[in-house]
Amino acid sequence: MAIASVSPSAIRRGATTQSAPSAKRADLRLVTQTATERGADKKAFALFLISMAVAGLLALLAINTALSQGAFELTKLNSQATALNDEREAVMKKIAKASSPEVLAYRAKVAGMVSSQSPRFLVVGPPRDRSTPAQFVKDSR
Repeated sequence: MAIASVSPSAIRRGATTQSAPSAKRADLRLVTQTATERGADKKAFALFLISMAVAGLLALLAINTALSQGAFELTKLNSQATALNDEREAVMKKIAKASSPEVLAYRAKVAGMVSSQSPRFLVVGPPRDRSTPAQFVKDSR
């Protein structure tokens, strides 16, 4: 019913629709695309595909460039870390050499210190021999 109301060739009378005498042939017909139109569609699609491939390659190039810059930065930082580690080891060797007993004894003599002739040691803590506690009482009187 909706198609009959839109069609100019159909005349509506009452509840039934009748075709006009000139409506025996169709007003609308299917027109196939010409060869040039099909070629234009193919060209547009090919151009689209090529542009997408170029955009993908450019994106891949940008990603690879960013990764290589990160690799160069990492190499630079590793070489700096190696140099700093070598410098740290050299400083630690100097400290170890300066704090050796021979160097400390020499510096003490240069400063005018003398070594002790009778060293005494202080033992802090409970006595080791607990079997004779009376001995410590006799020594303290």
